[in-house]
Amino acid sequence: MLFLGTLAVSRFSIRIGIPSILGVLLLGLFINVNSLHLSHHQAEDLHIFGLALLLFYAGLKTELAAIRGFLEYGLLLAIGGVIASSTVLGLMIWWLASDSGAKLAPGLANSMPLAAALLIAACLGSTDAGATLSVLTQVRHRIPQRLRHLLEFESAVNDPAALLVYGLIVGVFVAGSTASAATAAGPGLELSVLDGVRDFLQQIGVGMIVGVTFGYVAKFVIDWLVHEKAQLLVVAMSIAFVDYGCSHFLGGAGFVAVYVTGLFMANLRYRRPDVNHESIQEVLLPFNTMTEITIFLIFGLLVSPSDLLPSLSIGVVTAAALMLVARPLSVLLCQPFSPFNWREGLLISWCGLRGAVPLALSYNVVLIIPRLRGVDAATVDTLAQNAQSIVFVVVVLNLLLQGLTLPWLASFLGLQPEPPAELQA
Repeated sequence: MLFLGTLAVSRFSIRIGIPSILGVLLLGLFINVNSLHLSHHQAEDLHIFGLALLLFYAGLKTELAAIRGFLEYGLLLAIGGVIASSTVLGLMIWWLASDSGAKLAPGLANSMPLAAALLIAACLGSTDAGATLSVLTQVRHRIPQRLRHLLEFESAVNDPAALLVYGLIVGVFVAGSTASAATAAGPGLELSVLDGVRDFLQQIGVGMIVGVTFGYVAKFVIDWLVHEKAQLLVVAMSIAFVDYGCSHFLGGAGFVAVYVTGLFMANLRYRRPDVNHESIQEVLLPFNTMTEITIFLIFGLLVSPSDLLPSLSIGVVTAAALMLVARPLSVLLCQPFSPFNWREGLLISWCGLRGAVPLALSYNVVLIIPRLRGVDAATVDTLAQNAQSIVFVVVVLNLLLQGLTLPWLASFLGLQPEPPAELQA
C-alpha cells in the first residue's frame, strides 16, 4: 500500500514542480508508521544495501565519452567541489550551532564539536542528478545537452567523493578518540591522526583494486556466459554485491569498489553488439528507482516530526548556508577552469539538489558521533539525534526550494541549446 501510494505522490509532486522523491519522503513523514518493528541498525543495513546499488548505478552512468571536452572540469567540480563545500559548510555549522545542535549559538564558546559539524557537512556533500534532471525536464528544450551531461557526471562522481570525505573525517576523528582514551599523552593524538589517514588510504587503494578486478570479471562473465539481454540483471546485481563484500572483507572501501566496477563496465566494449552500458543501465534502472524510493520512504517512516523541532532552526540556517554560500562558492572556485559561461555556471551552482545519499549517510552519523573525540558525554545522544534531524531538514528544504525555483531560473537565464550536429559541422 505504501509503495502504491508513492506512485500517486510522485505524480502529484511532478505536477506542482518539485522532485518526486521529496513527495515520497513527506509521505513517509506524514504516515510515520511506528509498527514496522524496524530497528535503527536494521535500517542502516538496508541503507548500506541501497547505497551499494546506487553507487554501482552511478558508476554505470559515468560515460566518459559523453563529457569529452570538459572531463577535467567535471572531475574538478565533482571532487574539488565536494571538498570545498563540505569544508565551508562544516565550519559554518561549527560556528553557528550549539554543542547539542539544538539551537543557534553563534561563536565558539558553546559550539558544536568540529568533528560532528564536518560529518554533517560531509553527509550533505553529494548531489542527486535524478532529482535535478527530473525538475529540468520542464525546461529541457532550453538547457544545453552538454550542461545536462555535466550535471549527471558530477552527481555520479561526487557520490563516492562525498563518501571518501566522510570516511576520512571518521578515520581521523574516531581514531583520535580511541588513542586519546588509551593514552593521555599529547603524541597519541598525532599518531592516531596518521593512523586514520593511513587506514583511509588503504581502504581507497584496496577498494579501487577490487573494483577494477571485478570490472574485468564482469566483462568476462558477460562475454562468455550471457546469451540473452535479460540475464544482464543477474550479472549486474551479483557482481555489485559480491564486489562490495570482497572489498569489505579485504579491508577496503566497498562503496569505492562498486563505483569503480560500474565505471569500468560502462566504458568497456563487449562481444555482443546489443550489450553495452546503456543496456545494463536499462535493466538496472527499475531496481535503482526502487532503491531510491525505499531509502526516502523508510527514512520518512522512521523519523518522528517531534524529533525535528529542536534542530529546526539550525537545519533551516544550514540549508541556507548550503544553497547560498557553500555550493555557489565551490562552483565559483572552479569557474576559472570551466568551459561554461557565467549564466551556465549560475545554473550549475543552483543545481545542487540533495537526495538519497545524504539521508543514508545520516544513519551512520548516529552511530559515529558517540565515538568521536571531544564530544561531551552529557550531550552525545542529543547531538546524534539532532545531527540526523539537521540532514533531514536540509534535504527537504533543498529539494523544495531549489526544486520549485530551478525551472524559473533556467528560463530567466535564457540559456540556448546547442544547434544540431549537422549545423555545427
